[in-house]
Amino acid sequence: MKDILHELETRRSGARLGGGQKRIDTQHAKGKLTARERIELLLDEGTFEEYDMFVAHRCTDFGMEKNRPYGDGVVTGWGTINGRMVYVFSQDFTVLGGSVSATHAQKIVKIMDMAVQNGAPVIGLNDSGGARIQEGVDSLAGYAEIFQRNIEASGVIPQISVIMGPCAGGAVYSPAMTDFIFMVKDSSYMFVTGPDVVKTVTNEVVTAEELGGAVTHTRKSSVADAAFENDVEALAEVRRLVDFLPLNNREKPPVRPFFDNVDRVETSLDTIIPENANQPYDMKELILKVADEGDFYEIQEEHAKNIVTGFIRLEGQTVGVVANQPMVLAGCLDIDSSKKAARFVRFCDCFEIPILTFVDVPGFLPGTGQEYGGVIKHGAKLLFAYGEATVPKVTVITRKAYGGAYDVMSSKHLRGDVNYAWPTAEIAVMGAKGATEIIHRADLGDPEKIAKHTADYEDRFANPFVAAERGFIDEVIQPRSTRRRVSRAFAMLRNKKLSNPWKKHDNIPL
Repeated sequence: MKDILHELETRRSGARLGGGQKRIDTQHAKGKLTARERIELLLDEGTFEEYDMFVAHRCTDFGMEKNRPYGDGVVTGWGTINGRMVYVFSQDFTVLGGSVSATHAQKIVKIMDMAVQNGAPVIGLNDSGGARIQEGVDSLAGYAEIFQRNIEASGVIPQISVIMGPCAGGAVYSPAMTDFIFMVKDSSYMFVTGPDVVKTVTNEVVTAEELGGAVTHTRKSSVADAAFENDVEALAEVRRLVDFLPLNNREKPPVRPFFDNVDRVETSLDTIIPENANQPYDMKELILKVADEGDFYEIQEEHAKNIVTGFIRLEGQTVGVVANQPMVLAGCLDIDSSKKAARFVRFCDCFEIPILTFVDVPGFLPGTGQEYGGVIKHGAKLLFAYGEATVPKVTVITRKAYGGAYDVMSSKHLRGDVNYAWPTAEIAVMGAKGATEIIHRADLGDPEKIAKHTADYEDRFANPFVAAERGFIDEVIQPRSTRRRVSRAFAMLRNKKLSNPWKKHDNIPL
């Protein structure tokens, strides 16, 4: 018996070493943790239950039968984050470059199937050289099996990808279908084709960092939701994100203890809106002052900064926030901000997370660049996302809400449950100057008349009371009381039941 137990421990020790101490040292020299070290940091101490530790590949081509390391380049299993179950797979770059073989893929597929069956998030720590070339189509088949699981799990369990090394070719499409993608600066890359192929095909000379680095994907492409300085920070932020999310689409998000008075009054909000309607202010200040303990987890902070998305808690309960940001492009909606917000709204709706919307939007960004890029269709994504969402929706209009952008931003007409406005709100088809020049075109040569018409228009429409008269605004509230009013609105909506007409699935304007 002792011999058998000794052999078990010997085999386990060999599996834990992955590609060997020399390769582990090389990984550390690059500032990267090993697959197992990452899991230890991600999960609660001592909770990781590993599966398939002794799985080895079955390839016999190109001399591969002589190199069959245990685990086959990926560590899989489950554990807990702050006591709540999650499934995890962590690719091991020290074993054959973390390349994906048929058995490597089978290990990931098994974990994903268990996650869906048992209703828990799945977190992928990606550090792979891509498909294992020696296995040819078997490797590609393995990737496709993973892709299919990503699709079936979408909207059922939260899926989080952390890119902690190279991620190229087919390897990028699995993360792309997950709900959140985090990257590590300077050590992680995502691209369909690498710099060498790009140079061969298009003659473009580009570095890996420029082509698919963390800055590229968080600012330009919007592929990634955030980038962090190192592995440790990235894994800590994943733990923080999981705390906001439900385990699956049949459960409510977790409720955390809170120590912040729901009736807290923020008198500073009474003066946050500048006297000059064209002067910006920071919408994040409002979000932080409304949230429990001023805690805000922002999503896609570096991309489309004219709209802000992320999670807060109100009375300990998770709420998704979408807010126009007057500091950037005056808070206009454009292609990028519409896509960013639409995806966030749809995620919240998938997982029964209520949505709070702060509105200060002068309209859609004009110009040929936007029109040629399809702003009509992309803007419709946000409109569609809000309209189809059945979760509790509370909206606060702080200043401008002009034209179609007023409709799009969770208006009463898109089944907004509670729609508030501050006294500073201006709800109209367009700004006073533009409206006056259209209505009183005949007087354009007389500046005094135009000034009077503009003042009359502002008196009539540059306020929330016309909309309130129609019932499109439920109440005009004091800015200082926003936290209390919003919290009470969500408390009232906790048992909301609303369903859309039966359909196989919708056809959102892609």
